[in-house]
Order: sequence, then C-alpha cells, then structure tokens
Amino acid sequence: MTLAPRILILGANGQLGTELQRSFADAGEVIARARETVDLSHPDQLRAVVRQTAPQLILNAAAYTAVDRAESEPDLARAINAHAPAVLAEEALRANALFFHYSTDYVFDGSKTTPWLETDAPHPLNIYGQTKLEGEQAIQQIGGRAFVFRTSWVYGPHGKNFLLTMLRLGSDRKQLRVVDDQIGSPTSSIQLAEATRRVADRILSGVTPAESAGVYHMTCSGSTSWCGFARAIFQQAERVLHMPAPEVIPIPTTEFPTPARRPAYSVLDCEELFQNFGVRLAPWQSALEDAIARLVL
Repeated sequence: MTLAPRILILGANGQLGTELQRSFADAGEVIARARETVDLSHPDQLRAVVRQTAPQLILNAAAYTAVDRAESEPDLARAINAHAPAVLAEEALRANALFFHYSTDYVFDGSKTTPWLETDAPHPLNIYGQTKLEGEQAIQQIGGRAFVFRTSWVYGPHGKNFLLTMLRLGSDRKQLRVVDDQIGSPTSSIQLAEATRRVADRILSGVTPAESAGVYHMTCSGSTSWCGFARAIFQQAERVLHMPAPEVIPIPTTEFPTPARRPAYSVLDCEELFQNFGVRLAPWQSALEDAIARLVL
C-alpha cells in the first residue's frame, strides 16, 4: 500500500461525506464525488468512476435515506442501497482496494431490550432497512477487503438530519411533540468520520489486518429516545446559540404514524469495533455538544 493512498469518497455532499472529506484531507489524494457527478442507480456509471479513479480506498457515504419515502420508491431505494454497494464491492475486489460501507440499525426489528450484536439475526421492519440489509449481504457474499459499519440516528452540522430539523422547527414554535418510545444512539457525522479515519489508518498501516473485514457496529455510546435527543438539542442550543427552547412534549409512536415502521429499540453494541481496532466513539451527549458548537464556527 502506498503511503498516500488515493481515496474515493461517494456521497461527498451529504452529512457524512462532508465530514469524511475533512477527516481524510491529509490521508492521501482524496477524490470526492457527489450525486451530481455519479448516479449510484446507474451501475455502469459507478463502475466507470471507480476504474477511472483507481482508488486504494473507497468510502461509500452515499445512500437512499428517506425512510418513509422508500415505502413508495422501493426500486430506487434498492438500486442505491443494495445494487450500488454490490458494484462497489466487486470493483474493490477486482482492484484489491479497501472498501468501507455504512449500514443501519434499522436492519433490526427492535424486539430486544439489550444492545444488538453483529451476530444477531436481522429482521428489518421497513423497505429502507431491507434494502440496506441486502446491500450488506451482497458485500459479504462478494468478499474482499470490505468493511460494513452499521450506525444509527446520524446527524451533524451539514445535510438533512434530526438536529437541523429540530433547530428549524424550534425557532418558530413554542411547543413540539416528539416520539418518546423509540430508543437508539444518536451518532454525529463528525464522530463517524473520525472513527472511520482511525480504522482506516490501522488497516493501511498494517496494525490491524484487512482479514478482519466484516460487519461492525459504529455508534456513539449511550442511548436516548427521540424526545430525549430533542430536549438535549434545545438545551445545548439555548446555551450555545442563545436560542429560546420550546417545550418538548413526549408522545408515543401511535400518535405519530408514519408510512415506515421503526424499531422500538435499536441500540447497537460496539464492543467488536473496540476489540478489533481500539476505537470507541464519544458519548452521544458530548458529540452533540461538539456538533452544535461547530454551527457557530
């Protein structure tokens, strides 16, 4: 492996892709491709980009993430979340490149009350989770130096996410009703990108063998409900952004029906990530504080 590998980042303009560009800026030659320059629903286009750039490391931060809309657009969700990762895995195998892909806690049905392990059987409740699972399975079947990182409730200073939605809604409403019976681990795109860099550094330097390829859970530590997350957002926003906090009223999922079902409990156990790479992400509360602080930089 060269000391300065060529790194291809897909989904460059998204919340994670933006942070990956920052985290990997000094890691090698970074080639970032956004949706406008490569359409993941077109396999030939995707193959061409990989072959033209000839990367040693592929970071796939692109995904179809509109969970509710996926219920009415299953073919498009499947093209981007399942077929595109398969193409990337094939191209990575052909070139002996390292391949990092991100999946989701929504591959699980939420029936457990303790954190989900990588070895637990997936059972997605919605099209989004199903297509992400199909992407995972395709990557594993193809093999090679491919790593799948399951994460959850991703948010950050860029893109479209719960943090920015809450800040927007809270700026002109005195009261918000937020679901309180779905539990997960909010994970900042900043933490996710920095953890990805640490994992990549260990593999590229030979500290951790690429034979450790597989599925790993990668989230911030701790857990909360969407309501708890919202309250924490406004608490920090009041302190850092001097924004008056609206009243956040907890409601059950039954009072906020959506086209796609969500798991009630989707906290992921990240011990395997630590055991294999020595990497732990920050507690979700401190990661949130950091993300909000960056909004004023």
